[in-house]
Amino acid sequence: MPKKTSRTPAETRPRNADRSQRDILSAALQEFAEFGLGGARMDRIAERAGVNKRLIYYYFEHKDSLFTAVLEHAYENIRGEERQLNLSQVEPIEAIRRLIAFTWDYYIAHPEFLTLLNSENLHRARHLKQSSKAQSLNSPLIESLAGVLDRGVRSSVFRAGVDPVQLYISIAGLAYFYLSNVHTLSTIFGRELLGPKPRLERLSHMTDLVLGYLVRE
Repeated sequence: MPKKTSRTPAETRPRNADRSQRDILSAALQEFAEFGLGGARMDRIAERAGVNKRLIYYYFEHKDSLFTAVLEHAYENIRGEERQLNLSQVEPIEAIRRLIAFTWDYYIAHPEFLTLLNSENLHRARHLKQSSKAQSLNSPLIESLAGVLDRGVRSSVFRAGVDPVQLYISIAGLAYFYLSNVHTLSTIFGRELLGPKPRLERLSHMTDLVLGYLVRE
C-alpha cells in the first residue's frame, strides 16, 4: 500500500486562507447585493461564509474595504469571461455581435452585478476610486474593442471616429437600463418584458441599434 503523505500546517495554511477569503467574498457579494452597503451586516456575512467574524476583519479590516474587494472581484469575473470571446479572432461585425450578446446574457445571469453597481453609484464610486485595480481591469477590454473598431474601419465596414469607451457605455447602458427598470417598465407599458421572447426581442433590438450606428452604408 502506498505511503500516505501528510501536509504540515505551513502547507495547508495558505490553501485554507485562500478558501476562506473566497467564501467570505462570495457571502459578502450576496449580502451587499441583497441589502446594499448601508444595510449589509458583517454578522450575516460571517454566518453565510461559515467563518468567525474576526476572520473577516483580519483579511479585510472593515466593511468598506470588503465592499471594495467584492467590487474588484465582480469586475475580475466579468472581464475574465469577456476575454474568452476572442474578439480579435473574428470579423468586426461578429465581434460586436458577440460583445452585445455576452453583455446582455451576463447581466441577466448575474443580477447581483447590477445591484452592486447601483449601490456603488449611490456612493459616487467612492470605493472604485480608491481601488488600484479598477482601471487596470477595464483597460484591456477597451483596447480590444478599439482594435475591433480599427479593423472595421480599415476594411471599410465601420464608420471612422467611434470612441470605444462611448461605444461600450452605450452597449452596457442599453442592457443595464432595461434590466434595472424592467419591473416598472413592464407595469407602465402593460407588457411582460422579462420572458424568453421579450429577452430575444431586446437583444435583437440592441444589436440592430449598435450595428446600425457602426456599419457604413
